[in-house]
Amino acid sequence: MTEATRPDLYVVPTPIGNLLDITLRAIEVLKSVDLILAEDTRTTGKLLKHLEIQRPFQSYHIFNEHKTVERLIERMLRGEQMALVSDAGTPAISDPGFLLVRAAREADLIVNCLPGPTAFVPALVNSALPNDRFTFEGFLPHKKGRKTRIEGLKEESRTMVFYESPHRLMKTLEQFKEAFGEDRIVCVSRELTKVFEENIRGTLQEVITYYTEHPIKGEIVITLAGK
Repeated sequence: MTEATRPDLYVVPTPIGNLLDITLRAIEVLKSVDLILAEDTRTTGKLLKHLEIQRPFQSYHIFNEHKTVERLIERMLRGEQMALVSDAGTPAISDPGFLLVRAAREADLIVNCLPGPTAFVPALVNSALPNDRFTFEGFLPHKKGRKTRIEGLKEESRTMVFYESPHRLMKTLEQFKEAFGEDRIVCVSRELTKVFEENIRGTLQEVITYYTEHPIKGEIVITLAGK
């Protein structure tokens, strides 16, 4: 790689559960950069220790990204090379990162996003729902705008993919049932790539019944059939 094409910022996906899913290229990048930007330094610290990587790292998360972007851009303009990671998966996909990538591009810095783990892809494939065309909706609003967002998807014909937390899963499934009907096919994927990975597929009513009787743990991806 010549100096002219040397990336200033790497966006580096990290495992969503199974640490073996880190790529050789990701390891190489993390070993070489001047600074690693981490969503949670404790989580990233464990990963770096596991990979036997000793590089400087600091926090970059949703609560400080607006304040830190300008300073980080200035450091990259002075020649520092950085890698951005999230706690799991690909940064900027329902995680911090978009603001930094946009600012880097606007500053004519070179950004390089590595391919790698992201939760919605295995969930979508595991769902056995059509995946030639789909829409990624990420997290629904917690309160304001939530019902409006769901209502706006009633005519969506593509497969829909959502991220959700365990304590809001039942609420979301019930709201989907109300909006899309109890017979709409859905797949709930949790603990992806881990030992207890689970993909529960059926009608909304069947999946609601299942989770009424079974504990809900781990991060969740919901894949919902289109109209």
